[in-house]
Amino acid sequence: MRPWLFGRPLVLAAVLTAPLSAQRVTEWQIGALATLSDAPLVAGGLGYAQRAGRARLAIVAAVGSLDGALAARGEVLVGFLLTPARRRGAGIYAAGGVAVITTRNTTAERLVATLGVEGTPGGRSGWYVEAGAGGGVRVAAGFRWRRPRR
Repeated sequence: MRPWLFGRPLVLAAVLTAPLSAQRVTEWQIGALATLSDAPLVAGGLGYAQRAGRARLAIVAAVGSLDGALAARGEVLVGFLLTPARRRGAGIYAAGGVAVITTRNTTAERLVATLGVEGTPGGRSGWYVEAGAGGGVRVAAGFRWRRPRR
């Protein structure tokens, strides 16, 4: 048996468990979200996320108006922070996932892809601004509070 075969499972295990050993952070957010399409959506909502190192798993719920009708939008996003430990200045991240938009008469699912900039991603709080696609052109902005977990 070749010796290099023994190293592959170890490398794979290290890659898969790296987020588990990284610093974990809980995030809460408040913000506004809009999608510009045939039926524009403008909504405000709350979000919750767990970060492990550079990875973020977020859940966002927003309520607002979709083309004049009351609507709710829920999103589950997986993100990657390019600069997670910055305590000053801004950091860049990318995220993707799914959204469910519902009104009294309809429910629709959309794929979401976004790029974002956030203030002090390694600090206790900071603003964020996102632009991307998800049921039309998607823009979002708000504020996040962070708490390291031990």
